[in-house]
Amino acid sequence: MHVLVANLGSTSFKYSLFDIDDETVLAKGRIERIGEAESPVSVEVDGKKQEAILPVPDHAVAVQTCLNDLRSHFGDDFNIAAIGFKTVHAAGISGVQLVDEKLLQAMEEFNEVLPAHNPPYVNAMRLLRNKLPEIPLVAAFETGFHQTIPNRQRYYGVPFEWAEKYHIQKWGFHGASHRYISVRTPELFVRHAGKLPEPFRMISMHLGGSSSLCAIKDGKSVAASMGTSPQTGLFQNNRCGDFDPFIVPYLMRKMNVSYEEVLKQLSSKSGLLGLSGIGSDLRDIMNEAKNGNERAQLALDVFAGSIRQYLGAYMLELGGVDALVFTAGIGENNEFIREQVCKNLESFGIVLDEKKNAEVRSVEAPIHSPESKTQIWVIPTNEELVVARQVKECLSAK
Repeated sequence: MHVLVANLGSTSFKYSLFDIDDETVLAKGRIERIGEAESPVSVEVDGKKQEAILPVPDHAVAVQTCLNDLRSHFGDDFNIAAIGFKTVHAAGISGVQLVDEKLLQAMEEFNEVLPAHNPPYVNAMRLLRNKLPEIPLVAAFETGFHQTIPNRQRYYGVPFEWAEKYHIQKWGFHGASHRYISVRTPELFVRHAGKLPEPFRMISMHLGGSSSLCAIKDGKSVAASMGTSPQTGLFQNNRCGDFDPFIVPYLMRKMNVSYEEVLKQLSSKSGLLGLSGIGSDLRDIMNEAKNGNERAQLALDVFAGSIRQYLGAYMLELGGVDALVFTAGIGENNEFIREQVCKNLESFGIVLDEKKNAEVRSVEAPIHSPESKTQIWVIPTNEELVVARQVKECLSAK
């Protein structure tokens, strides 16, 4: 069964083609600048990459271009069973769903909550449904993995009606990544230690341009750092993370700006970018910190501190932790942040091996010391594979 996993932007289309029967990636590709006169198109099969410049006016043409490229490689009888999407959030809908108009309208209801995520997905999926109706579309929502979070970790201290009528709850995101880590970590733990403790308690740390922590008990999410929107939780690359909402009207008066402008600054000019004044790339900030830039050092300290704050809370929620996992761009590649997160946690049974930590980048590897009671792992995430698996399950249940 061939499944195409799509990653949509407002003017981009990236994809991975899976043979989901053996979970191999057959091809990868991307199309940029959709809607412009010239769109760069690339496809990679068997390590060989082909590139072209074509007119691609919309996402439906982008998908058709992708299918044409794939047929040229795999033969005229090539077809795909479905297109899977790593969708983020919809009002009152979660899990894995076939895309229909009701689902698209539920996503549109949360456009204000996820202005950078929902509109491009809704527009593209509606276009694909109209122009390519023969291909099933499957939405795998990021919130799906977190449906097992208990109410004590889900509800805000706000009027109960807000949760019931308007879906204002701590939904959690990065579900595909945390789901993958929840499955892969026990496999590695057993290989390393012989058997799983009961219960098996772990904390998945998805650290990248967008970051979140997830407490997982026996494979199920029991707490997640993001709330109703991905703007909350950890300090992010250009997003503020947790923030006191009562400061917003004060800032509007002091800066003489609109509500929308304050939100824009909180969501795109804050975080690492806002504190450092350098940019949102952690590598640039680290270089400046080494050269004595105090604001760069402050940004690093606040970022690591926000991770540790949730880490401590989730250790309490779980009653201890058997495995810590670093994943995503920063988690997989930045030994400095890993070191800062694990610093002075020996009394909790968490001991990092500095030599191992310094050597590990983007590979599955343990980085804990022999005396550590908690295993510490770097595990590259695989969100596309998770979505492909979910698409297969959805189609099988039809």
